[in-house]
Amino acid sequence: MQKNETVPAWAGALAGLTAGALALGIAQLVAGLAGPETFPVVAVGDAVVDLTPAPVKDFAINTFGENDKTVLIGGVLVVLAGIAALIGVLARRRLAYGYAGLALFGVVGVAAVLTRPGAAAVDVLPTVAGVLCGGLALGWLLRRAGSGRRTATAGPEIGGAGGVGGEGSEVGAGGEGAVKRPAVMRAGVGERGFDRRRLITGVAGGIVVAGASAALGRQLGGRRELAATRGNLALPRPATPARPLPPGTDFRIPGLSSFITKNQDFYRVDTALVVPQVDPRAWRLRIHGMVDRPVEITYAELLNLPLTEADITLTCVSNEVGGPYVGNARWLGVRMADLLRRAGLQSGADMLLSTSDDGFTCGTPVDVVMDGRDALFAIAMNGEALPFEHGFPVRQVVPGLYGYVSATKWVVDVKVTRFDQDQAYWTPRGWAAKGPIKTESRIDVPKSGASLKAGRTTIAGVAWAQHTGVDAVEVRVDRGEWRQARLAAVPGPDTWRQWALDWDATPGEHMIEARATDAAGHTQTERQAPPAPDGASGWPAVTVQVA
Repeated sequence: MQKNETVPAWAGALAGLTAGALALGIAQLVAGLAGPETFPVVAVGDAVVDLTPAPVKDFAINTFGENDKTVLIGGVLVVLAGIAALIGVLARRRLAYGYAGLALFGVVGVAAVLTRPGAAAVDVLPTVAGVLCGGLALGWLLRRAGSGRRTATAGPEIGGAGGVGGEGSEVGAGGEGAVKRPAVMRAGVGERGFDRRRLITGVAGGIVVAGASAALGRQLGGRRELAATRGNLALPRPATPARPLPPGTDFRIPGLSSFITKNQDFYRVDTALVVPQVDPRAWRLRIHGMVDRPVEITYAELLNLPLTEADITLTCVSNEVGGPYVGNARWLGVRMADLLRRAGLQSGADMLLSTSDDGFTCGTPVDVVMDGRDALFAIAMNGEALPFEHGFPVRQVVPGLYGYVSATKWVVDVKVTRFDQDQAYWTPRGWAAKGPIKTESRIDVPKSGASLKAGRTTIAGVAWAQHTGVDAVEVRVDRGEWRQARLAAVPGPDTWRQWALDWDATPGEHMIEARATDAAGHTQTERQAPPAPDGASGWPAVTVQVA
């Protein structure tokens, strides 16, 4: 479309504003993936700050204080809106003018982005993508606005068999002197007119897309910013370090779970459809309810408290016998008991109703947290700040309890209460209010269904009885005699324990079973039970083929 003067100036300005908004929305979306600093508005704002004389900067700081950057970005957006409206007005006369204005718009943004320290060529993608989408939107909106038709116009009509009449007359078959008849009126293909309705609906669609793109871009950018914040955190040294791992903690048998589970391999079971992104600078932990002195603490204050480091195995109550939802890690955090003592527990309180940032709740027995075990408000996992999916910035870790009653991720609130007064998330859904972990074992090698060669082979796995400890593991083949497996060393009772047994495999199909006995003398029960309502039970078993 080269020219369309039927579109009024206000409509061109509206189309230009919408195209500009869409350009910024798309740019912010791409910047959410490439990095918030590549968003052209931010880059232009940074360039303005760099080029502003010192007296003007001082005036801005003195006048607007901490809001000076917000005012600057707002000013940049106002200027961009004015330019976008002008581009739309020019484009209604000749679309090339609009494209040229948007291109100039993009050149300024690209130049600002590339002047940042450490900028790379790929950083211009948000600006380029935004300008291209803005150009497409501008042309589309102006075509919609100019799609109406004017009124019909009169035109000549071919006469009868005797010839062609001139304009405004018709010559009959009789030739010269014949009766003149008025020309027939018909719809002509005249100049297109302004269509207000199609413009408004197009603008509405453009604004929705622009807003959604900007919102998603901000969310993605926020996640990247939080990831950078997490990555730059300097973890304090623990006041109480974990015990050194004794020799022989890990048998290093292929296929056997390692003593320490890597963060990326650690199981994840929670109710969060979207992983909460909690900014540690805004995080607060509130302890209230049946306490003498309610406590509210920031992340920085938490890090300044004495920290404890401990190796602790966590288990999910939904884990089937022999299942994967168990893992061991080295955690760093503040003892929950220390903060509860600061708050002053009142007589009769027996439950801690903890709440996650996303609203999940769990109920933890007070006596378990206060009995001296390493129950932590954890900030780190295996030497690094908690991964987002495992509760960054703070989560609970309580050895000896299933996670649904103890391991609240993204924890922000702890209400000291009673089990007969409050219920946590899973209790009204049929799960037990208290969830002590059952003594369990798992066979890691060989895998069920494996094909083995006859001869000496190794059967190995892990067993756990957190805060009690594993004292023995036995293995039997084809329901024969139970044999004692050798046990790996452990630093304490709160972790799982590797076990292994050498077996002379003979040809045929064989069933292998295992059972653990904890330090209190309790042997893992043979009775099969599902996870609900308080954890699965039974002996793990695998079937293998030996040739």
